[in-house]
Amino acid sequence: MQLLSQQRVPGCPKRMVYGPCGGVRVDGECEMIPHPCVFDRLADLPDRLLGDGEALAVDRLMTPSARWQPPLVLTDLSVPPADAATLRSTARLLAPSCDAVLVGDHQDRVDFPPSTLARLIADADAVPWVTLACRDRNRVSLEQELHALALDQLATVLCVTGDGRAYDVRPEVSQAFDLDGTRLAALAARLGLSVAVVETPTARPVALRPRRLVHKQQVGQAGVGVLNHVPSAAMLVEFLDTARAAGLQIPVIASVVVFTDERSAKALAALPGLEIAPERLETVLTADDPVAAGIAAAVDEAVELLGLSGVAGVNLSGLASARGVQAAAEIQAEIGHRIRAARGVRR
Repeated sequence: MQLLSQQRVPGCPKRMVYGPCGGVRVDGECEMIPHPCVFDRLADLPDRLLGDGEALAVDRLMTPSARWQPPLVLTDLSVPPADAATLRSTARLLAPSCDAVLVGDHQDRVDFPPSTLARLIADADAVPWVTLACRDRNRVSLEQELHALALDQLATVLCVTGDGRAYDVRPEVSQAFDLDGTRLAALAARLGLSVAVVETPTARPVALRPRRLVHKQQVGQAGVGVLNHVPSAAMLVEFLDTARAAGLQIPVIASVVVFTDERSAKALAALPGLEIAPERLETVLTADDPVAAGIAAAVDEAVELLGLSGVAGVNLSGLASARGVQAAAEIQAEIGHRIRAARGVRR
């Protein structure tokens, strides 16, 4: 057993321990307060595996990657909040085209708890991945959700710190940040859950991101890393090479942006650290048939990324279409089917 230090970097409003969150702005500013990110000036991340101060016990269990296979196609489940009927119908539509569906955690809307979302998705014959964020839950409520998820053993849990709430989104609601994503992942692993973590290779400080993912593997006992989108495969190769040199052993799932119109492209561009190559935007949005062009571009990117060493799967990420939930899910499903066909996978 080792002790996971609770030492925090002074001045971080999210009380991060193992490096910067994914919300550092392009100019190095913190997303929470008007101040430079306290990690942005660091040249390296220290190994915070000391037993000083308040500590969290972490059992060295068999890593989840030895117990389960990451999905080849992981598809975002984008549905209205707290709408069980739409969630079930959309999950049923997507299920034949992918290996799992991922439901997010949003700052601007109240949805069912992750454990409930997992049951609803499983009831629709889809494999659930649920996001558990530290922003809106204190440590007690996070532990409650983890115990509920461990009881059912239905879902992989994607452990994240969570974006800071925008100043104009429910300003009367406090933000907890009792834990960060790495420490939350460690708690989930102790309960025997399949644990995934996220990293943004392009977010500042870029040099710290590979080592941060290694910390999530070592301390959080994560079985797979989900990487936010990068503009080119070459950038992803560079990130993975650096991470492996630092000790990364777990497989990763690379994100593929899915957009077929201006609104769905803007929704992706608004996410911290996410950049879409300008030539891809132009190719899709100026095409005679943007839907067909968007589908083809996503499939081409997915096939390219799946050919990279260490990439076990792809995450079809984004709104996909401004024409509603049904249209978006149909686009995602078509992309998933084509990717699986290209890889010789049959359902």
